[in-house]
Amino acid sequence: MSDFFTFLILSLFVVTSPGIDTALITKRTISDGRKDGFSMALGITSGSFVHTFAAAFGLSAILLQSAVAFEIVKYVGAFYLIYLGISAFISRKKKDPAAENQQDAEMKKSAFKQGLISNVLNPKVAMFFLTFLPQFIQAGENATQQLIIMGVSYTLLSISWFFIYVFFINYLREWLLSPTVQGIMDKATGLVLIGFGLKLALDKNH
Repeated sequence: MSDFFTFLILSLFVVTSPGIDTALITKRTISDGRKDGFSMALGITSGSFVHTFAAAFGLSAILLQSAVAFEIVKYVGAFYLIYLGISAFISRKKKDPAAENQQDAEMKKSAFKQGLISNVLNPKVAMFFLTFLPQFIQAGENATQQLIIMGVSYTLLSISWFFIYVFFINYLREWLLSPTVQGIMDKATGLVLIGFGLKLALDKNH
């Protein structure tokens, strides 16, 4: 594909732009460490794989053509983001060590799932894959194959950037984990997630 290099350059700018994914990964890395940050990143990029194949085989097109289906997915995704944002405001209460360890284990297991759900339930991601990727399809070639190749390439760029980002954020974690800074970060991240969730829920564009 002659425009593939252009696609990669533009995708790199899109991937590195701050958004919902960055907010989720930042909060998870700061609160739970590099391993959970990587898990969150893997969950988010796995969602990109889902959207890639959905777009390639027409499922996303069906979603966008059906007002009911679009609204259902949009509101579910929006409420999930708002839920994650509100959770950031809930202060951690002191618990006995056993309960604390159990809660930590449950939270760590959910990092991948949170990233996956937040991405899959965001119809804006489906819209992105259906509107951005087709701009680079070459006429006369297999469109499905081209979409899959571009989607996989975009996902690989995403996971590479997210891993670098998590690695960098983890170095600052000791300073960021101070009670004052962490409280500010939790509230700021919570506001960002709630804002994205409300924007998604109130967006009238189909």
